[in-house]
This record gives sequence, structure tokens and C-alpha cells, in this order.
Amino acid sequence: MIRYTLRCDQDHAFESWFRSAEGFEDLKRAGQVSCPDCGSAHVEKAIMAPRVRTKATDPAAAKAERDAAIAKLRDHVETNSDYVGGDFAKEARMMHEGNAPERSIYGEAKLEDAKKLVEDGIPALPLPFIPKRKAN
Repeated sequence: MIRYTLRCDQDHAFESWFRSAEGFEDLKRAGQVSCPDCGSAHVEKAIMAPRVRTKATDPAAAKAERDAAIAKLRDHVETNSDYVGGDFAKEARMMHEGNAPERSIYGEAKLEDAKKLVEDGIPALPLPFIPKRKAN
């Protein structure tokens, strides 16, 4: 996994994780990398300093750092997105086709439904956490 600092053409800065540098380029070419603030797909890597460790990583410290990053991501997603539960694939497709208003959403999808979204050019990415179920 690699984390990039990104910047859109509206000068919004944000970070995102990718499987590899090639994975980022593939998703960008497919138009599946967009700014979480304005939705622009005109996104470039920003200049960033690499994280260099000078001594062996303490596994407990690394786990705590990873858990903190995931908690921060979870908070951002839950604060800035609508939870759609098991209707994620259906809702994402409806927005892509213009049959529902565009907005940030998260929820659950069967693996085959998620693959079909990506194959059809509908932006969708897995989250590194299981969404908390929200009461209606």
C-alpha cells in the first residue's frame, strides 16, 4: 500500500491510499480518483516528503499508528457521507446514471456487485473498516 497526498484542479488537498503506484495511475486513467471536497476528477499527486524510519519499527507502535489512521478515515467517512447500507451498489449505479442526486455514500456491497461497478466505470473503493450500522 502507498499513501499519496493529492491535489485537485480546485486546489483542494487530500490523501488517499493505493495498492501501488501503478494502481494509482490505473485508477486515475479510469477516472476513478476524485476530490472528496468538490468531486473533480482532475487530480494530481502533490509534493510530499516520504516517511523514512531510521530504526526498526515496533510492531505495537505500527499497529497503533495504523489503527489511528483507520479511525480518522472512519470518522471522516461517517461525518461526510450518507450511509446506504446494503443498497450501496444500487445507489452508486443510480447516481452514476443520473437517477439519484450525487453525494458521498458508503455501505456494503457483495463482491460481485462491487466488481461490476468498477467494470462499468462507476467509482467505488473498498474501505479498510466495516461500516457501523446506523439506526434509521
